[in-house]
Amino acid sequence: MKILLLGQHGQVSRELQLSLRGHDQLIVRGREHLDLANPEQIRQQVRALQPDLLINAAAHTAVDQAESEPELAFAINATAPGILAEEAAALGVPLLHYSTDYVFDGSKAAPYSEDDQPNPLSVYGRSKLAGEQAIQAVGGDHLILRTSWVYSLHGRNFLLTMQRLLQERDSLNVVADQIGAPTWAGSIASTTAQLVQHWRDGRAGPWGLYHLTAQGEISWFGFASAIAEQLRAQGKPAAQLQTIPTSAYPTPAQRPLNSRLDCTRLQRDWTIQLPDWHSALLDCLHSPR
Repeated sequence: MKILLLGQHGQVSRELQLSLRGHDQLIVRGREHLDLANPEQIRQQVRALQPDLLINAAAHTAVDQAESEPELAFAINATAPGILAEEAAALGVPLLHYSTDYVFDGSKAAPYSEDDQPNPLSVYGRSKLAGEQAIQAVGGDHLILRTSWVYSLHGRNFLLTMQRLLQERDSLNVVADQIGAPTWAGSIASTTAQLVQHWRDGRAGPWGLYHLTAQGEISWFGFASAIAEQLRAQGKPAAQLQTIPTSAYPTPAQRPLNSRLDCTRLQRDWTIQLPDWHSALLDCLHSPR
């Protein structure tokens, strides 16, 4: 089987390259070889490679930067997924695509289900929602996997930023009124590999939109506290943490206060068991870099 993976150096893509390496043929295309802001280049590459499965792990993920470059964010996060869906449908092959909790405004008191009405607060969230809608408009076999608070041992993310700041400073303020599920990119990749294997074995669940995050919930402050605890367990220094509200840490893009996603549907339809956020954090910290 030939899998075309879009995205090469991102957190999820790097882990996917490990999780999917046992498959027949994995072709990886990063931005150096495929510009997702170039529709014609996307079509040419997919038609030339003729994959059996298309996985889009590439995106414009600079949430604050997207506020000042909405055209580029929409080109990569909205237009490109629609083109990929068209090309996948023309080939008669499935498309797997990743989306985000930022399609919601965070005003709901409970975890969001796939049936809840999106209402993004940022350019990034609006562009990712438009990408979902473009794929759904095309139809064809597809999985849209919404995840949240992605981190890993690579790239730029909350885990690595906290590890650095906790060791550089004596005290640190962290937002405590945003709640979600920190999700290791390795968990996303291993779950994706399970989904691919179910499909290959003829045990696929219904195609469509699903939520995919770690189980449980925590605030950014709670996540930072867990990271600090692990640093201290290794005999390393860790700053004292203080809670602050989101209003005390203004950013160009507005974030939802409630980022919790209900993953019941994915677990039921595809018989997938997701790890809790804390055990996944420990697995990440003990994984090979």
